[in-house]
Amino acid sequence: MAEKHVYRFGFDENGNNVTEVAGASVGEAKWITGGKGANLAEMANIGLPVPSGFTITCQTCVAYSSAGNVWPEGVLDEIDEYRKDLEKRMGKKLGDSEDPLLVSVRSGAPFSMPGMMDTVLNLGLNDDSVQGLIKQTGNPRFAYDSYRRFVQMFSDVVMGVSGQLFEDALSAKKAEKGVKLDTDLDADDLKDVVATFKQIFAENVDVAKYPEVVIDGKVTFPHDPLLQLRLAEQAVFGSWNTDRAILYRKQNKIDDSLGTAVNVQVMAFGNKGDTSATGVAFTRNPADGANERYGDFLVNAQGEDVVAGIRNTEPIADLPKVPGLEAAGTELFRVFEILEDHYADMMDVEFTIEQGKLYMLQTRVGKRTALSALKVAIQMYEEGRITKEEAVMRVAPEQLDQLLHPQFDAVDIKGRAVLAQGLNASPGAAVGAVVFSSADAEAFAKAGKPCILVRWETTPDDLHGMVAAEGILTSHGGKTSHAAVIARGMGAPCVCGVEALQIDAPNKVCAVAGTDTILHEGDIISIDGTTGNVYMGEAKLVRPELGGDLQTILEWADEIRLNPERGRVMGVRANADNPEDASLSLENGAEGIGLCRTEHMFLGERKDLIQSFILAKDEATKAEALAKLGAAQKGDYLQMFKVMAGLPVIVRLLDPPLHEFLDSPRELEVEIAKEEAVGKDCTGKRAFLKRLDSFQEANPMLGTRGCRLGMIYPELNHMQFKAIASAAAELIKEGVDAKPEIMIPLVAFVEELSHLRGLCEADIAEVSKEYGVDLDIEIGTMIELPRACVVSDEIAQYADFFSFGTNDLTQTVLGFSRDDVEASFMPLYLDTKIVKTNPFATIDPGVAKFVKMSVDGGRSTKPELTVGVCGETGGDPESIDTYYNFGLTYVSCSPFRVPIARLAAAQAKIKANGGPAKI
Repeated sequence: MAEKHVYRFGFDENGNNVTEVAGASVGEAKWITGGKGANLAEMANIGLPVPSGFTITCQTCVAYSSAGNVWPEGVLDEIDEYRKDLEKRMGKKLGDSEDPLLVSVRSGAPFSMPGMMDTVLNLGLNDDSVQGLIKQTGNPRFAYDSYRRFVQMFSDVVMGVSGQLFEDALSAKKAEKGVKLDTDLDADDLKDVVATFKQIFAENVDVAKYPEVVIDGKVTFPHDPLLQLRLAEQAVFGSWNTDRAILYRKQNKIDDSLGTAVNVQVMAFGNKGDTSATGVAFTRNPADGANERYGDFLVNAQGEDVVAGIRNTEPIADLPKVPGLEAAGTELFRVFEILEDHYADMMDVEFTIEQGKLYMLQTRVGKRTALSALKVAIQMYEEGRITKEEAVMRVAPEQLDQLLHPQFDAVDIKGRAVLAQGLNASPGAAVGAVVFSSADAEAFAKAGKPCILVRWETTPDDLHGMVAAEGILTSHGGKTSHAAVIARGMGAPCVCGVEALQIDAPNKVCAVAGTDTILHEGDIISIDGTTGNVYMGEAKLVRPELGGDLQTILEWADEIRLNPERGRVMGVRANADNPEDASLSLENGAEGIGLCRTEHMFLGERKDLIQSFILAKDEATKAEALAKLGAAQKGDYLQMFKVMAGLPVIVRLLDPPLHEFLDSPRELEVEIAKEEAVGKDCTGKRAFLKRLDSFQEANPMLGTRGCRLGMIYPELNHMQFKAIASAAAELIKEGVDAKPEIMIPLVAFVEELSHLRGLCEADIAEVSKEYGVDLDIEIGTMIELPRACVVSDEIAQYADFFSFGTNDLTQTVLGFSRDDVEASFMPLYLDTKIVKTNPFATIDPGVAKFVKMSVDGGRSTKPELTVGVCGETGGDPESIDTYYNFGLTYVSCSPFRVPIARLAAAQAKIKANGGPAKI
């Protein structure tokens, strides 16, 4: 059977549903007809009022793009058959001068990408069909309003002519007529605007790129509706590969190879007068999850007006109160209930009311903040729509990061005057310097300066600036405007519609109406996306505490994660080097410390002690330095083990190269040069410099570090072994359940581990005897070298546990120096798709094979071997999924990422064991 490229949806001329489904479910169909096409078909199938149309598949987009923007053979003919079928179903024809069919052409990828790709409305209008529209409606103002919108949108979206040229022309017309709003222009005014817009088109189109629009040597706005349709379809396909769409996919980890569908749908008009309207709404509040109708609408407008912020919108709750729209508003709220019952989720909808009749143009699972995701998941469970496991799966682990970010200190913010107030579009607190363009936001971010992007309203092309900024502030637009929707999806604080802001972006200033305040680029402001307040200056930020809905979801996640009857249990530990971080780890739900790095305990004032040990020329100096270090280390461990009483604490022995604990020879060299230049005798310093230089290595990360230090300087290991063991023994005598474990880093040879383990066991036995307590301290190793993975079956003979150090393992498997590649060629590798994700953030598939090899090898020797990971990937949800499937015992990550890891581990378990239980 030949590949099918087009699917129809909606009703035929007799009112029968003739929808063709692309899959057994919406989840299956979306990979073919995109999320929008799949949901339009679904809404038609459940009897909702959906304007009819057809969808060109995502696979067609991929084939078209892969062939250098050439249509696959036979596809244009197939599309034309569906176009004729749509005309037959509607009893109208594109371009007809008596009763024209008008359509919209919209994108629709498998994953929602709001505002990132292109849309064309009112397609099919020309100088003939506009007369047919007037005949059918008796409303010339409506007809010319639709025509001018089409010319502008087609020129901008399809032909690449700057939309600002049209906005300026429209503003000039309003100024000429002495009116403020588009709706104040009459039919003759709009007819003039159409002529002006066509002239702008003719003067600005790239003829070399679009030779089709040249007729008799002159650039002419396309009259042929079939040419309009083909160019629009191609433009939508092309929008998949715009910079903003690529950046959005990168930010949201969406596969670039999926492509977008094209939806051609009969127009429903919201600009036919006061009984017509258009809007965007959510069935619940996407900002905080409240069970309330949320969104915006405009009377006598088209959909782009709502999201573009051109006119200030009205709240959706008021729709049933508007004269002439009461019945349609009531029906819309009934549709909300139908959609939530059907999808068992909070839904995002686009609708149009045409002369009192409601049409549903789109639905999809609504983008939401972390706060809303938690609340809606809990509500859906409590309402009996979904199971507890489905509720846990509804919250993306990465979203929790939003809730763990700082908020404004309540006392500090109470004492601050509100500079201006707008709509609370996306919750959270942000502090930064004012910038007025996305380019400046990027520049500030690259310079390490937090900033707030201040705009009249954002457009899809502002995405890179929105990503760079700490928060977004706009003077126009509602809660479903572009800025609001994108900010909520990103988890960025956003305040919209602050009408007091009088922004002069070219001159980088903003006056605040009603005050004497003038904001300049670089001025510091604070915005609260939860309240909509804007403050002058830097408000104090505080770390939020776990609680409420977040705590509920995490408790449910733990209940699933720790239930052996549901599948294998995966633990979550934290990386912590001091008592404060250990306490925070416990607050966030860690079940132990998976990595305590001892080198961090050697910094500060203790650096002189370790330096004196390294540089000592006699044993007495060494012994004195070691004794002081041992006492200091024991004190550290006493605090750590006490905080973590009853839970394991894995202490990694000293790992970095020794030169990291020494003074910088280059700084000393500069100091010497300055002193010698003024005649000082630096003989002693020269000798010291020579000594420092003797410890420098060409490649220190592959040199004298890790277990090699213990082989060369056994005194260091003895000091650490005894400090750990004596701290544990002392606490045990006091009745504290100290549970240290010792991890030997950078092992490549089984002989290294067997030798060092022997020394460690001897020291533990000595301390045990000295204190008169039994010490059961496990000794394991960090797996971070390819050879260790290959011979893991041998290494396991002498290891009580393995812990993967994925930072070093990634470096040594890939041959990458992390400190160098992330600033040099890694951005290029990501942009050119040589690597899909940063391998230091998400486990690389090649590195993952070494991990799997090591797990299998170790457990072939010791079937019950404890295996964990403590590198950066231990807190990455995608990597945690991989580790669960490999059979790891636990993951360990930053204290701040422990809640994320708890949720991710529960979700990995659910996915690995047949998916979530259903109602």
